[in-house]
Amino acid sequence: MEWIFTEAQLPDTARDFWAHFSSPRVFTLNGQMGAGKTTFIKALCAAKGVEDATASPTFAIINQYEYHNGQNQAHTIYHLDLYRLRDEDEAIAAGIEDTLYQPDAVCFVEWPGIVTRLLPPDSVHLQLEVLPDQRRRLSVLLKAQ
Repeated sequence: MEWIFTEAQLPDTARDFWAHFSSPRVFTLNGQMGAGKTTFIKALCAAKGVEDATASPTFAIINQYEYHNGQNQAHTIYHLDLYRLRDEDEAIAAGIEDTLYQPDAVCFVEWPGIVTRLLPPDSVHLQLEVLPDQRRRLSVLLKAQ
């Protein structure tokens, strides 16, 4: 499964993404620096109705956002950026493992390479790449790369 989109098409792409992945789970997001990983996650949060300001958690490592569904129940989205972490032990000390296994939460993990062994087995692995015409391609992979 894949989506190819421009920046202007990002809100529609985010809504379509949620139509395919409606249940809480962990998503890993790989892509080169500047591919738009954080921008895509911001669009996904907006599509869910997150009202808090969304930003890259590069220095905080974990950002937490809430949104409400149609029954006004609060749900959580975690956005993790592991770029600055050195190894799995540092990730565990930062609370990454606990965050990955939060029940009923959605978790997006940028730069997931150092926590591959910690990921839930049903994690969805995504690849975001920049195409020559500056559009983006988001691919769902069968396993982590």
